[in-house]
Amino acid sequence: MARIRGRNTRPELITRSVLHALGYRFRVGVRSLPGTPDIAIKSLRVAIFVHGCFWHMHEGCRLNRPPKRNVSYWGPKLHRNAQRDALRVMELERMGFRVLVIWECETADRLLLEMKLGQFMQCSG
Repeated sequence: MARIRGRNTRPELITRSVLHALGYRFRVGVRSLPGTPDIAIKSLRVAIFVHGCFWHMHEGCRLNRPPKRNVSYWGPKLHRNAQRDALRVMELERMGFRVLVIWECETADRLLLEMKLGQFMQCSG
């Protein structure tokens, strides 16, 4: 697990690239906010998380394959990740932030990602 990156992953870089192309400036990994959102624009009260489909249990996704080995460890760990994600989103919304979750599989189609981010940001500012 030490080789698993937590920052600057390919899906995160793609998302940041699209958001930048849409003309938005943002901060990365804002530790002062609950859950340390991958992307945040405090002035617009926007937080964006870019989740890996496996690590955050994206339901119905082909990239979310349950582990075959050591299930007694991985099952509870992945469920805790999903529960923690939901809690962080609620905390941010309680603070007045609009929260968007971008899944790893959604970054494969840049045009759809642009549309999703564009619609979300249009409602924010």
